[in-house]
Amino acid sequence: MRVGYAAGGDSESGADGMSANLDPSWFVGDPPWRSLFETWLAEAVAARIPEPNAMVVGTVDEQGHPATRTVLCKGVSDAGIVFFTGYESQKGRALATNPYASATFPWIALERQVHFRGRVVKVDAEETLRYWNSRPRGSQLSAYASAQSQPIGSRAELEAAAAATAERFGGADDGEPVPVPPAWGGYRIEPEVVEFWQGRANRLHNRARAVRTSEGWRTERLQP
Repeated sequence: MRVGYAAGGDSESGADGMSANLDPSWFVGDPPWRSLFETWLAEAVAARIPEPNAMVVGTVDEQGHPATRTVLCKGVSDAGIVFFTGYESQKGRALATNPYASATFPWIALERQVHFRGRVVKVDAEETLRYWNSRPRGSQLSAYASAQSQPIGSRAELEAAAAATAERFGGADDGEPVPVPPAWGGYRIEPEVVEFWQGRANRLHNRARAVRTSEGWRTERLQP
C-alpha cells in the first residue's frame, strides 16, 4: 500500500507543517544533532503524537541475528540517548555480546524520523537510581517481579509474582522503598551517526546526517 505525501513538489510543506526543507545547515552546536533533535521531540509532544519518546531499538545477538523492539527514551544529553531495561533481557544479552545499537524515532504523523547508531554503554548506578526513584511504585514492583524475556506459564503466574513482590515490600500502594533490581539499569547509545528524515512530495524526501569522525562531526545531505 502506498501512502501519499504533500502534493505540489519539493517546496510544499508536508505533515510537519514546514515549507522549509530540512538541510544540514540546521545542525548547530556540539554535538550538532542535539538542538534539532530536542526541537523535533518537543514538536512531537506539542502535536500530541502518542508516546513521542518511543524509539525502535535494534540489536544483534551473538549469532548475528537482528532484533528490534520499542522502548522509551528516558534521557538526552550531549553524550547520547538513554533507555532502561533488564540486563538479562534479550536486548541486554545482545548488548553484552555486541555493544552497538540503532534507535529510530518514527514520528509518522509528522512525516519525520530521527535515526541513531552508535556504541552502547551502561549508565552509572547513580543515574539508574535517579531514574528508578522517579518511577511509580507499581512500575517498580513490576520490574522487580519480572524475569524479563524469560518464559512464564500464564498471566496468573505473572500476576502472582507481582503480588508476592508487593507483599514482600509492604504493599502495592505503600510500604518500604523498592530497591533497584540487581540486573536492571540504563543504557546509553553514544551516537556515531544521527540522521534526520523529513517527508516530501513525490518521494523526494529530505535526509540530513551528522557523522562523528576522528576529527569531529561531519554533516551532509543524503539522497532519498
